[in-house]
Amino acid sequence: MKKRYVFLILLILAMACRKVYDPPVVAANANYLVVEGIINTGSDSTIFNLSRTVNIKQKIVANPELNAAVSVESDNNRIYPLQAAGNGKYVSPGLNLDNTRTYRLRINTADGKAYLSDFLTPKVSPPIDSVGYTVESNGVQVYLNTHDPANATRYYLWQYNETWMFNSFFDSEFIISGDTVALRPANQQIYYCFTSDSTSTIVLNSSAKLSQDVIYQTPITFLASTSEKIEDRYSILIKQYALTPDAYNYYQLLKTNTENLGSIFDAQPSQLPGNIHEVGNPAEPVIGYISAGTVSQKRIFIDSRNLPAWLPYTYYDMINCAADVMAINTQAEIDFYYLHNPPYYMPTTAPGAGAYPICVDCTLRGTKTVPSFWK
Repeated sequence: MKKRYVFLILLILAMACRKVYDPPVVAANANYLVVEGIINTGSDSTIFNLSRTVNIKQKIVANPELNAAVSVESDNNRIYPLQAAGNGKYVSPGLNLDNTRTYRLRINTADGKAYLSDFLTPKVSPPIDSVGYTVESNGVQVYLNTHDPANATRYYLWQYNETWMFNSFFDSEFIISGDTVALRPANQQIYYCFTSDSTSTIVLNSSAKLSQDVIYQTPITFLASTSEKIEDRYSILIKQYALTPDAYNYYQLLKTNTENLGSIFDAQPSQLPGNIHEVGNPAEPVIGYISAGTVSQKRIFIDSRNLPAWLPYTYYDMINCAADVMAINTQAEIDFYYLHNPPYYMPTTAPGAGAYPICVDCTLRGTKTVPSFWK
């Protein structure tokens, strides 16, 4: 019994002596420039995103660099300015540059600092041979094939944009018009919508260890069988970039630092060797690696009718729309719901029933505008 009391006393003392430890990296007030983008020397747009690092103890997760002057410069002193598009994004339409020259990025920030990348020799991306997918037991694996007959590329980066059609939980066939409930016109349907997303991971591959510059069925993204993306119709546009060995190593290290951390067995974060520097203070850390070259791209569509009869766990399952149905019988009840239960209820498939708009109105999560490439 005495030993038990002694153990409890020691445990209490040990807990009382614990102190919060803030590592230096947490206490640091770093505000480093982050540069993301590629100088596109072909007909596609050049887009750069500029932001600042934030302390991990801060609540903000985005810190865009606003009011900067961004331009591409050639080795023969030609200047190609980018326009601010808001939220730290700077854009230029197709530059159609001469791939025999070299180029660099210049950034002049609102605080008077100037940043320059190294001069870069453009890398021309070979065409994408094909994009396909395989159906697995728990979803769809999208893959890509490409090759360079000149064996000159070897290092590849892919980015993609996804677009998919989805529908609301209920089909609203009726609309409240004044103090009556009328049939909803076809041009005001809110059942089918479109939404999009972009690359959230770093997708790389290399043929450097192969005798031929061939990339076969490299995985691009996986669509879980429960994903709303493949509930109806899905499209993916994949863009392919050719990298230098140094750029590839940078992205590989960035991928390790951002995607493969979280357990004691994962690799520890490493410093990223970028190629952009502050002119007045070259020792100032700048996060980013600038590449230049052309882009190849290819789009495919995936229709649910060509997939197994999976039942996606959709957004509406999470908010339990099936149980969210109310009777609406009079204008007084409509007014009551509008005033006391915002967002107000609206009619579904029956003129005397209603549900929360998020379960009925797909435009609250997407757009009715059909993308120009949709077919």
